[in-house]
Amino acid sequence: MGKSKHRLLSLTALLLAVLVSLFCSSFAEIIFEERFEDGWQSRWVRSDWKRSEGKAGTFKHTAGKWSGDPDDKGIQTTTDARHYAISAKIPEFSNKNRTLVVQYSFRLEQDIECGGGYIKLLSGYVNQKKFGGDTPYSMMFGPDICGTQTKKLHVILSYQGQNYPIKKDLQCETDKLTHFYTFILRPDASYSVLIDGRERDSGSMYTDWDILPPRKIKAVNAKKPADWEDREYIDDPNAVKPEGYDSIPREIPDPKAKQPHDWDEDEDGIWRPPKIPNPAYRGPWKPKKIKNPNYKGKWKIPWIDNPGKAHFFILAL
Repeated sequence: MGKSKHRLLSLTALLLAVLVSLFCSSFAEIIFEERFEDGWQSRWVRSDWKRSEGKAGTFKHTAGKWSGDPDDKGIQTTTDARHYAISAKIPEFSNKNRTLVVQYSFRLEQDIECGGGYIKLLSGYVNQKKFGGDTPYSMMFGPDICGTQTKKLHVILSYQGQNYPIKKDLQCETDKLTHFYTFILRPDASYSVLIDGRERDSGSMYTDWDILPPRKIKAVNAKKPADWEDREYIDDPNAVKPEGYDSIPREIPDPKAKQPHDWDEDEDGIWRPPKIPNPAYRGPWKPKKIKNPNYKGKWKIPWIDNPGKAHFFILAL
């Protein structure tokens, strides 16, 4: 999992600024920054994707309809129902033991039925002129809007050739203002998603993507220790059975019973009153229960470090 070459891609409505940076405990390094000032065209390559089918759109360098500074420009899509793809090379880097930050600002200036503005990290070996929607990528991040039901913020990571979308339902902004989208991936596999500098969501790659094996697994071969006490209560060792307890009968003659007046002992035998439950009978003697001073709780299979856990240092392997 050493270094990996990347390029930066944007599919966009109005892309105003792009930043890819790495942080560690002592310093921060900006890998790529684009403000679309003079000379930006020399850094970016327009793809010919869908051009032969007449479905490719063109980008315009503009500040947009509403801008506080007419010189603060970005690139904007120009025609509805077209496909747009543009990319720029960035230096080789590795985010091993470093925090990766990908940021860009994005604005929708019109109501759209279906569309999005994604930013991607690609392999450095991609033919930029042929770059398109099916080109493999390491990361895809950005809004996807379709109708009134879908306003999703995609965070898709690729691992060993397979794409894994985040399992959470993250929502993007749908108004016509400029919004700043940020994705942060840390060395411990934790991440944060920010919109306009405010954390919208956070978590771990171990739980929010089906990419990495879990940090911990159950020790399936573990056995409960022989001296493990999981009995919360035990018999009182000092309890003593009362004298005569075992001689108490289960039933006794009914003291209220009376011999029938027509009972004939010569014919019926000696009359005996019927038996009733003995209210003094308590059943077999059992010592009382007391709290077990050695109680350790219910034994559970312990969790151990997963020996097969991957270290997801970089986004493209």
